[in-house]
Amino acid sequence: MELNTKLEWLEQLCQIDGVSGAEDRVAEWILAHLPQDCRTHRDARGNLICEKKGEKAPKNKMLFAAHMDEVGFIITYIEESGLLRFDAVGGVDTRVVIGKRVRLESGVPGVVGAKPIHLQSAADRDAVLEYDKLYIDIGAGSREEAMQHVQLGDFATFDSGFYAYAGGKVASKALDDRVGCLLLLELLHKSLPYDITVAFTAQEEIGGAAGNAAFAVAPDIAVAVEGNTAADVPGVAAAKRVSALGKGPVLNFKDKRAIMDRGLFAATKALCEEKGIPYQIKTPIIGANDSASMVAAGSGCRVMAVAVPMRYIHSPLAVMDTADLQPAADLLEAMVARLGEME
Repeated sequence: MELNTKLEWLEQLCQIDGVSGAEDRVAEWILAHLPQDCRTHRDARGNLICEKKGEKAPKNKMLFAAHMDEVGFIITYIEESGLLRFDAVGGVDTRVVIGKRVRLESGVPGVVGAKPIHLQSAADRDAVLEYDKLYIDIGAGSREEAMQHVQLGDFATFDSGFYAYAGGKVASKALDDRVGCLLLLELLHKSLPYDITVAFTAQEEIGGAAGNAAFAVAPDIAVAVEGNTAADVPGVAAAKRVSALGKGPVLNFKDKRAIMDRGLFAATKALCEEKGIPYQIKTPIIGANDSASMVAAGSGCRVMAVAVPMRYIHSPLAVMDTADLQPAADLLEAMVARLGEME
């Protein structure tokens, strides 16, 4: 797939609103862009499961997964004034929320506000504000007016665009994990040596429905394709940077919820070295992904995680380097051939 097409598809994917539990529009877009030779279905949790025939059946049944959902917000109360109380869906630091534009499910824009700083106590000014100190202002003058546009339980997302920067970098909301969805879409459009199953999963940001997909598919090997924190910024020691932009896909040996299969980790590293694919290893051990849900499903399976690095993850605008897309795509294609036949 040409880079221009990849970026067009990535922009379209990222601009769809799909907070955990409300991934339908993302799934519909993916369905419209799948090759015709895929067999698909949605399960009860909202996972979109796609079966792709290769040249032959593999020794190891393979499942590749990328999550469709993004972090966001949920409306919990409507004040008499028309201001909206809300909470986070997924891990969103309040420090990246205050003063930002958001978009309700109805399409109505809003802005996140807090008590003016000159009215805050000294303790408030020194503390990270909790969500119960914040509100969304949609310009409504009363609860009745606000309820014309929003109901309790409605979702909201960051209202930010898709931007191309100098040096091949792009910025957008929802890069985590629409970039993984893009990579698996690209994989499904290729002629493959072995059959594979791909799951575009739901609700990863709140714990994950990927385990349900893995239970149904019963793979021998499952690979989570993710966005990964890159802390290659000033003031962060090398051992704490997790990953860096422009250095290729990130391989994971352990995170907070799962240990990757040691044989798969070694095989993936060896593939990168044999094929001349740049790669990096995630350090330190932080975060989690769909591998934790998949490894525990049914009688279990061997898991591995491959990720694209991005700065400012779970914020209004994450930043990634498009130079990391092709190495990640090359690695996934090579993994289908190698993992399908490995002992």
